[in-house]
Amino acid sequence: MIFIRSVVFNTVFYASFLVVAILGLPFLLTQKGALEVARTWGRINLWLTEHLAGIRFEVRGRENVPNGGCLIAAKHQSAMETFGIVPYVHDFAFILKRELNWLPLFGLYTMRAGMIGVNRGARSQALKDMTVEARKAISEGRQIIIYPEGTRRPPGAEPAYKYGAVYLYTELGAVCVPVAINTGLYWPRRSFLRYPGTAVLEFLEPIAPGLDGEAFKTRLQSVIEEASNRLMAESRARGEGIPAHKIKPPKK
Repeated sequence: MIFIRSVVFNTVFYASFLVVAILGLPFLLTQKGALEVARTWGRINLWLTEHLAGIRFEVRGRENVPNGGCLIAAKHQSAMETFGIVPYVHDFAFILKRELNWLPLFGLYTMRAGMIGVNRGARSQALKDMTVEARKAISEGRQIIIYPEGTRRPPGAEPAYKYGAVYLYTELGAVCVPVAINTGLYWPRRSFLRYPGTAVLEFLEPIAPGLDGEAFKTRLQSVIEEASNRLMAESRARGEGIPAHKIKPPKK
């Protein structure tokens, strides 16, 4: 049953992106229009995820997201939190690898929507360039979404938090909203299968500006990991998600 539902869901999921991306082309005239297409795509995906794959998406702690500019640092386990978060933030800008801007159609939207592309090979220069764009976005009241570990990590993997989020926090002097998830139990990375149940994304209590880099990194990792482990324990208590023996550890 899971295999059949996954086949149907994945087919419709990728086809729907093409339909939305093509129909949304006239909206690329403005950044606001591109963001609205992204929100529409996110809502459609959440509907498909629930009704075809059997995964309900629950969002907690929306009151923790400020109205103005801020940094949102999210745990990253699957594709689900990338589109799932956009209907719940009002003017978002993702930090993403620059290569995504070169993808057909998708790249048009990332560029027109003002996403912040990072050249990972440039290292120190990439941090400086990212900060310039992020500072501009914050001044415009945008909410910058970054994945502190830089890539998807399987549930239960050892934390691997990078320096990017710390650098932005200290340079921008902005409030940071940590985000915990359990999505990797339902939409595993590098897997075709989708497992039914209730996936949760939780906005946690904001971290005020002013901490030094090490203190911030320690606090950010601690609150995200503790909350994500709690959410995954809730799923396991309900008997949901990918079987533990099928979770592939990340390559070192």
